[in-house]
Amino acid sequence: MYKRAFELRSARRNLKKKTVYLLPNLLTTVALFCGFFAIIRAMDGDFRSAALAIFFSTIFDNLDGRIARLTHTQSSFGAEYDSLSDMICFGAAPSLIMYEWSLKLMGRPGWAAAFIYCVTAALRLARFNVSLDCEDEPKTHFLGLPSPVAAMLLVSYVTVIRNHNPAISPFFLAMISWFLTVSVGLMMISNIPFYSGKNINFRKSVPFSRVVWVVLAIVALSQSLIDIFDMLFVISVLYLLWGFIRSFIARFRKNDPTTDERVVDEDNCNS
Repeated sequence: MYKRAFELRSARRNLKKKTVYLLPNLLTTVALFCGFFAIIRAMDGDFRSAALAIFFSTIFDNLDGRIARLTHTQSSFGAEYDSLSDMICFGAAPSLIMYEWSLKLMGRPGWAAAFIYCVTAALRLARFNVSLDCEDEPKTHFLGLPSPVAAMLLVSYVTVIRNHNPAISPFFLAMISWFLTVSVGLMMISNIPFYSGKNINFRKSVPFSRVVWVVLAIVALSQSLIDIFDMLFVISVLYLLWGFIRSFIARFRKNDPTTDERVVDEDNCNS
């Protein structure tokens, strides 16, 4: 009898792992569509629409995992599907946008830089798939620059440059784009810890002064930066710099930043 009960529990557990849940995978599909749409718009030369599509894909990519955890609808299928979607949205799409916008002027070095970014995004996802157990509690830091932030940094950079139209020769701008694309790609597979924000509890009380500082920061950004992509570019750069500064301070103090913080290898536990 006990053996039969054990077999039934194992069968139910295996069935749950093979189950495909509608809501989180629907959100993943929407994120995937945004990445696909970004590629189409970039090929047509509409880089602002492409950047906006990547922005929405980051929103839906965060929603699918969170909703899956809230509704207890995680599955192995959702995890694999989310990884494939991330590869399109935050790997292939941003690299193609950079290539179509500026890197193609450099010829082979241009598409080589785009490929470096694309392959580093794939390596980051592969490292996550083989090392992270999504049943663990949320970690406080990512190991390496999160791929959605990397993608948002590149596409917002494209939009900011197009909006402000600086007096720079196209080839020199392509060289800057080449350096930025390769550097951001390498940051994704680095060992620098970046804050994940997963330990933020919105139901927890905070000092009133902290709320005031958040409000003042929002007002300052809204007054100084008119375009949303200006704001996203500044936030992405500050996030990147904070990771460098934190790592430098930890090394200066002869501490390994990964020893006192729990680190996760990817953006979130997939749906």
